[in-house]
Amino acid sequence: MKPGPIIAMIVLVFLGMWLVLQPALARSATDLTISVGAIEIMLDRTQTDDGQLEYMIIAPELLRSSKVYNPTELDAFISLQVEKWNDRPAFERHLLGFFNITTWGTFWWVLIGLVGQTAFFGRMFIQWVISERSQVSTVPEIFWWFSFIGGLCLFTYFVWRVDIVGVMGQSTGIVIYARNLRLLHKEKNKQPPASTQSS
Repeated sequence: MKPGPIIAMIVLVFLGMWLVLQPALARSATDLTISVGAIEIMLDRTQTDDGQLEYMIIAPELLRSSKVYNPTELDAFISLQVEKWNDRPAFERHLLGFFNITTWGTFWWVLIGLVGQTAFFGRMFIQWVISERSQVSTVPEIFWWFSFIGGLCLFTYFVWRVDIVGVMGQSTGIVIYARNLRLLHKEKNKQPPASTQSS
């Protein structure tokens, strides 16, 4: 076995872990998290010299600013966010909560995950149909393409979701799928053209 795929797998695992670790560390550095519907507002708490508490919004990005809130201002701000959330139509609140997203702008990330999962289902379905037709267990090339595309999409989605289990599961698979595609390509290049085979 060549060392290249193993090195690529290790690099991808560590890259995925690093990508997930950055937001996870930022999240664990927060002092207070308040949920408003599907939105998690993360706050950093500090104390002034005269003992007063102040809060700064760390996440989500759409609410972050350099403004510092005292407890009264923070209550008013949170009440406003609750009011804004409740002003949304019920179906929108339910759908955003269902997909665990805060805005429709982030639905693209969910769509990437859905494409990846669809590709993973598609690979198994195609492999099953081809095997049933030939009555022999067969793994066609399209299986590896669907696996590779699905793995890339799911890796990207899990990084966005800050899901270390998903990232680690997909990072090793991507290399295996790419390696199988490479081996298939090399095998095709070894075979002589059809015109020389018949002569």
